[in-house]
Amino acid sequence: MMMLSRYFRRTLFTAARSEGCAASMASTTAHNPLHDLFEKDRKPDDEKPVYGRSWKASELRLKSWDDLNKLWFVLLKERNMLMTQRQMLHTQNLRFPNPERLPKVRKSMCRIKHVLTERAIDEPDSRRSAEMKRIINAL
Repeated sequence: MMMLSRYFRRTLFTAARSEGCAASMASTTAHNPLHDLFEKDRKPDDEKPVYGRSWKASELRLKSWDDLNKLWFVLLKERNMLMTQRQMLHTQNLRFPNPERLPKVRKSMCRIKHVLTERAIDEPDSRRSAEMKRIINAL
């Protein structure tokens, strides 16, 4: 019985020690995904960044389904980051810088849905078309 308790104590101690080391290593190297919800801090003396325009439907028609899907999630991440930043600044009674960015992201997302819907309507196979529409509506 004594040998059994020593064995479990040793294995638990080594497991806890290895988990502690792994946790400390993971905390220094791992990227917290919540940091993506906030814009990177800039110094006050930095010049004001120039933000791009929204995507045009004609540009989006040239992209593949996979590219549009990736772009959708990039825009979704950007929209969430902007809305988080806007809400955080609103609670601190501060002004949201560059409020014109949010409509650009929304327009681009709407245009992606429009282009994907056009493709689903033009699809000759009705089953595939219905599946594409279901996926598009889930976005």
